[in-house]
Amino acid sequence: MPKVLVLYYSSYGHIEAMAYAMAAGAAGAGAEVEVMRVPETVPDAVARCAGFKTDQRAPIATVADLEGYDAIIVGVGTRFGRMASQMSGFLDQAGEIWARGALHGKVGGAFTSSATQHGGQETTLLSIIVNLLHFGMTIVGLDYGHAGQMTLDQVSGGSPYGATTVAGGNGSRHPSNNELAGARYQGRRIAEAAAKLSIRAPD
Repeated sequence: MPKVLVLYYSSYGHIEAMAYAMAAGAAGAGAEVEVMRVPETVPDAVARCAGFKTDQRAPIATVADLEGYDAIIVGVGTRFGRMASQMSGFLDQAGEIWARGALHGKVGGAFTSSATQHGGQETTLLSIIVNLLHFGMTIVGLDYGHAGQMTLDQVSGGSPYGATTVAGGNGSRHPSNNELAGARYQGRRIAEAAAKLSIRAPD
């Protein structure tokens, strides 16, 4: 049974919802799954004033947690076509894990959100994936087995690089059923790949 970590940062709850869909997909493939989030770096007063979702139930991750998993799925919203600084700063602290090759051969994946359909989703996914490749991970995206990413009859996220959602300019749009289905599909595919590629010693 592979161990899968869904690691996310979510200001307004869109990525949080996608994270739990990812987790459901991975669990459905038989994986042991944990959902964790990276620390918030915005001061509490600023976060409250900006309407951040502060009641997220996922525990806070530490860098040391990362090597305990066969797969890590990273989710974070886009900021001008790249990942938000909260996630970037967290991964920047993982130099010691990188130096030891602690994540070599493990499976990685990415998911994101943006305000608009053309708001930098794919470049943000790639900014995550580049980090995971430097850690030596094998990347699993959102393949076209999830045909919903090709829909033309509704606004929808989705990319072969990873599951995505469109939040709307004011954040009022929540992940659609199609977008959540994409996240569950990718989570399942990552868990299946981790089960085949796992190099973790037996417990």
